[in-house]
Amino acid sequence: MRRSRIMTAPAQSRRVTEPANKSTQTMSLMPMLMMPLVPTMKSARLLTILLLVVPALAACGQSQSRPQAAPPPPQVTVAKPVSKMISDQDEYVGRFVAVESVEVRARVPGYLEAIHFQDGQMVKAGDPLFTIDRRPFQIALAQAQASLAQARATLAFAESDLARAQGLAIGAVITQQTFDQRTQAKRIAEASVAAQQAAERQATLDLEFTELRAPVSGRIGDRRVSVGNLVTGGTSGNTSLLATIESIDPIRFEFTLDEASYLRYGHFTDGGAEASNRGLTLPVKLKLLDESTFSREGKMDFVDNAIDRSSSTIRARAVFANPGGKLTPGMFARVRMSAAPPRNELLVPEAAIGVEQVRKFVLVVDAENVARPKYVSLGPVVDGLRVITQGLTPDDNVIINGLMRARPGAKVTPQQSSTASASTARPQIDAN
Repeated sequence: MRRSRIMTAPAQSRRVTEPANKSTQTMSLMPMLMMPLVPTMKSARLLTILLLVVPALAACGQSQSRPQAAPPPPQVTVAKPVSKMISDQDEYVGRFVAVESVEVRARVPGYLEAIHFQDGQMVKAGDPLFTIDRRPFQIALAQAQASLAQARATLAFAESDLARAQGLAIGAVITQQTFDQRTQAKRIAEASVAAQQAAERQATLDLEFTELRAPVSGRIGDRRVSVGNLVTGGTSGNTSLLATIESIDPIRFEFTLDEASYLRYGHFTDGGAEASNRGLTLPVKLKLLDESTFSREGKMDFVDNAIDRSSSTIRARAVFANPGGKLTPGMFARVRMSAAPPRNELLVPEAAIGVEQVRKFVLVVDAENVARPKYVSLGPVVDGLRVITQGLTPDDNVIINGLMRARPGAKVTPQQSSTASASTARPQIDAN
């Protein structure tokens, strides 16, 4: 029995281990079965990518092989040059000078009693400005009038005494010496009356001089002496300066001409060499430092009688109307004078002018709508337009707007503009 158990035990274990060996063999075959599957999935993935990429590359190749459509010609605005009568202009810098400039000083001494103006106001000739204490001068006038009355009384007695002597027989009643003495006394009395009359007039003038009035019309400055101060008067150089008055309208403008310009202007005189302006009747225009155009017109008033040896210049003067009082004596300004007779010139806006290194050019559109450069010579600016002295004709269609979009030798789409718009064109920034 023991043997049988021993014999059966291995059999059971053999039965038990057989299934384990089958599963182990199956697991060992799995990698072998999976190996051919991995390359198959990679191939499928690569095939999918190729299917997606190849059509895209084909389409790209087709798009590159097709020629792109050319952009339309840029649009520009063209206009013909403005034709205007222009003359060469010379500009000079100078200062304004008042036609009448007065220092208000007292003619008589005394204490300042009143001031009758506001600093900086406009005054008219005859307006009261200052008042000096009048009382001492009133007393002096009264004394002069009394002395005059006394002298007149003496004269009246001398005249009556001489009249009595003339009715007497000389040599019998009255001696010749007595008659001569009475005649002399009358003449002395007459002289005394004349002297006292002059003293009375002087006292009257001194009393009038206590009222200081504006001698000219213009703008008065600030007061230099306040009320209560002693004012030194008289005709000497030590008198007190009370205020200054500068006339406003009209006003003069002084500047200097160089010798060459003076000789050139002499060819356009009207023959009035004896006049104060030497016959220079050329128009004169003026602008202030804050103004952009020469909008004020005046006329030549004076040319000096000699050329300065140190600077070779000659002093000249023009007169301008100044109704608003904006032009002030001492102010700087610029004047423009015509240097030659007017001539016809062509003008274009500044926006139409291009720069190529040191040369200036404009683009003109020909009959085939092609932009062609034309090199030009520039003149001065007149009324916001640039004068073209050379290189342009009146029939040229100049590009005045869109210069940055156009290219020399390339086609453009021109849009015609009127002369008025050309004259008012300004530089514009292109959106492209």
